[in-house]
Amino acid sequence: MTLTEEQRMIQDMARRFAESEVQPLAKEMDERQEFSMDLFRKMAGVGFTGLVIPAEYGGTGTDTVCYSIVVEELSRVCGSTGLTIAAHNSLGSAPIVVAGTEEQKRAYLPGLASGETAGCFGLTEPNAGSDASGTETVAVLKGDTYILNGTKIYVTNGGFARCMVATAVTDPGKGVHGISAFIIENTFAGFSVGSLEKKLGVRGSSTAEIVFEDCEVPRKNLLGREGDGFKLFMKTLDGGRISIGAMALGLAQGAMDASVRFAKERHQFGKPIAEFQAIQEKIANMATGIHAARLMVYDASRLKDANEPFTKESAMCKLFASEMAMGVTRDAIQVHGGYGYTTDYPVERFYRDAKLCEIGEGTSEIQRLVIARHSLKE
Repeated sequence: MTLTEEQRMIQDMARRFAESEVQPLAKEMDERQEFSMDLFRKMAGVGFTGLVIPAEYGGTGTDTVCYSIVVEELSRVCGSTGLTIAAHNSLGSAPIVVAGTEEQKRAYLPGLASGETAGCFGLTEPNAGSDASGTETVAVLKGDTYILNGTKIYVTNGGFARCMVATAVTDPGKGVHGISAFIIENTFAGFSVGSLEKKLGVRGSSTAEIVFEDCEVPRKNLLGREGDGFKLFMKTLDGGRISIGAMALGLAQGAMDASVRFAKERHQFGKPIAEFQAIQEKIANMATGIHAARLMVYDASRLKDANEPFTKESAMCKLFASEMAMGVTRDAIQVHGGYGYTTDYPVERFYRDAKLCEIGEGTSEIQRLVIARHSLKE
C-alpha cells in the first residue's frame, strides 16, 4: 500500500520522535514499571494525544492510517508507549467522538486532545472478560445522578487517567441491551484506583483496577442512550483491534531491526553470523511476516477511513499481526543467542510486550470466532 505524502511525513516525524524521545526511556520505564508523564506531555506537544479527535475540538484529526503509523512507530522502540497512546486515543477518546453529545464533546475532547486529560476505557471485570456481556457493575439513576457500584480491571492508563469511559448495567432484565456507557472523571465521589498490576510485559504501561463505590456520575455523562453501551463498546473494540495490530507490527519491526544489526556485528567462525543460511532464513521469515501484517493493518485502517465494514478485517489484522509478532520476537532472541536472553538487548522486552497483543482487546481465540462468523455469513 502506497502512503500519501502526508502519511509519509507523519511516519518520518513519528519515527524521529520515537528514536529521540522514547527509545532512551524505554528500558527504564520497563524496569521501574512506571510510565513517564513527562513523555506523555511531550507526545501531547506533537499532537499524538489528539490523533482521533477532530480539529474543531483541538485534535489533529488524522486518518486511521496515520494513527496506525504513529502507534507502529512508537511500538517499534517501546510497546508500553505504543499501548499508552493507543488506549488514550482509540479507547478513551474515540467513544466520545463517536457517541458524545455536543456538550460532552466540548467538555472533554479539548482536554483529551491537549493531553491535559489522559483517557482510559473500562470494560473488563473480574467475571466479565471475553464474555463482556457478563458486566456486573450496576448504575442506578437517582434524580439527576447515576450511582455506580462495581469494579473494572486491567484498565490501561487507569493509574493516571482523569477521564474514563466505562460500562454499567442500567436495566438487568434486558441482557446486553441493558448495558449503558458513561463518561467518568477520576474526581467523582466514589471513584478510586485500586491495585496496579505487575505484568510480564508492557510493564511501563499503567494497568489498574478501578473501583466504584456509590460513585456519583451526573446524568448528563451518560454516553449515548441507555442500553446502547454494549453496542458502542463493541464498535470501539473494532477500532481498538487495529491499534493492537499496529502495536504488534511495531514490536516485530523493532525486533527485526535489532536482529539485523546484531547479525551484521556478531562474528562467529570467522565471519558475521548474517552470512549463515540459518540466520538468513530467520530474517527472511521475519521480513515476510512483517510485510504481510503491515498490509493487513493498513487495509483495515483504510476501510475504517472509508466508512466501510471493517469488523472482520480488524480482527484479522489483530490476529495475524499479534501471532506474527510472537514468532518474530522469539526468533529475534534466538538470533541474539545468549545475549538475547539478557536485558542488555531490547529483544527480550519486545518478546514480553508482544504477548499482550494476543490477549488484549480480544484474545486470538475470540478473533477467530469473529472472523469465522463473518466469513460464514458471507
